[in-house]
Amino acid sequence: MVSGCARGIGAAVTRRLLKEGYRVTGMSRTGEEEVKAGFASPDFAYFRGDLGVGSDRDGFVEFALRRFGRIDGLVNVAGIAPRQRLDLLEMTEESFDTVMGINLRGTMFLTQAAARAMLRNEPEGGVRGYICNISSVSAYTASVNRGEYCVSKAGVSMLTELFAARLAGEGILVNEVRPGIIATDMTGPVREKYDRMIEGGLLPLKRWGKPEDVADAVYVLCSGALPYVTGQVLDVDGGFHIRRL
Repeated sequence: MVSGCARGIGAAVTRRLLKEGYRVTGMSRTGEEEVKAGFASPDFAYFRGDLGVGSDRDGFVEFALRRFGRIDGLVNVAGIAPRQRLDLLEMTEESFDTVMGINLRGTMFLTQAAARAMLRNEPEGGVRGYICNISSVSAYTASVNRGEYCVSKAGVSMLTELFAARLAGEGILVNEVRPGIIATDMTGPVREKYDRMIEGGLLPLKRWGKPEDVADAVYVLCSGALPYVTGQVLDVDGGFHIRRL
């Protein structure tokens, strides 16, 4: 299961998993024909829904079970930025609630529903399933003109630890991929700003990240290659997290 599969990181994750032979169910708010045109595979099934709506989250899980019989993995990609980048002292409650409702509450309760389904799986090599949360360097980097986004991603990081602790004994591994500056629709409006910052030495690896960079990390965490790893954060950020003098 991949939330936010229509574009950007979610689309790259979906393509990578399909390439590796997985059967994938994807969810987003985009129209069905547009999404399916991007994934011409009999192993892809699409559910149109809104992560912020409880009935859509439950419907996505039920759809995946009907379509493929079981759920072995969940990749929580779907997320939104605030409609306006406002100073922290100008941020509205409406914007905060909207961002948190999708990025954090939606991720929380979709994970809960999928984990319940995974508990019915027979363990293979001691593992019943894999959950991978896509957070952001904003989980620990303060951006005072989009505080609601930072708070939501910090919350996603804690969700990773909570579910990892709760589900380890059940054979469900929960990990997190923390992207840096990735070339997507979300970062498009600030492209010139980040171009200058990257050129100025912000990143040890002096380039934008690609959605495929994130998809590579997701695949590793969901492939079974790391059966003794849970509650871990994998930084895909060009070295942004390295403290330098």
